[in-house]
Amino acid sequence: MYNFDYEAPSSVAEAVAALAAEDAQALGGGQTLIPTMKQRLAMPSTLVSLSGIAEMKGFDVGNGAVTIGGNVTHAVVAAGAGAYPALAELASHIGDPAVRNRGTIGGSLANNDPSADYPAAALASAAVIVTNAREIAADDYFQGMFTTALEDGEIITGVRFAVPEVANYQKFVQPASRFALVGVFVAKHADGVRVAVTGASEEGVFRWAAAEAALNDSFSADAVADLAVDPANMIGDLHGTKAYRAHLVGVMTKRAVAAAT
Repeated sequence: MYNFDYEAPSSVAEAVAALAAEDAQALGGGQTLIPTMKQRLAMPSTLVSLSGIAEMKGFDVGNGAVTIGGNVTHAVVAAGAGAYPALAELASHIGDPAVRNRGTIGGSLANNDPSADYPAAALASAAVIVTNAREIAADDYFQGMFTTALEDGEIITGVRFAVPEVANYQKFVQPASRFALVGVFVAKHADGVRVAVTGASEEGVFRWAAAEAALNDSFSADAVADLAVDPANMIGDLHGTKAYRAHLVGVMTKRAVAAAT
């Protein structure tokens, strides 16, 4: 590690002011940032910790939605998102206990790792990413691997998930990292089905339009049995070929629909 300054603001306004400093970086749970700094792949001059900001914690349930503070840890989401069981179940399988007790939902969505779980939940749930400056629909928020609509110095203060009629998330786990080799979140809303896939594509999390159309006609595993994604844009690495991941997308989608029904 190297020397850096550390700020611990107690409000969102103070955090935004601190992030205006040159080379300042927001620190949520630190599950990605700290290892990256240890490898000198990132070298911010100032870390602005968000962990002491009370207004970024807690849950709000109402009007068919669950709003979760950006500073809420995965473990708390798993224990407290009872109004959205599929989301609570997803959170309970992120990483290991150490990761779940430190990592935050806001930090995960801000990082937008292509194999992270929350992006699939947010996209399938028609979520709204709430920041200190605005509200961003999930469909507009995710813009590719590690890329989001966030501006410099913008902080995720909360995430508002529309609670669907039924939903399920199925994850094929990469055993070393506990990330999703492929994860599929299926959510049936009153206005239609949304299917979001993480871990599979070189372009990051995405909605599978063909599966959504088929499930809108018939919400059953049989409806997607013969569908397949194009492997051309899938990730190919030592953990699985492009064709393997494309196959897993179909398998996990069928499992998610079957579990949801």
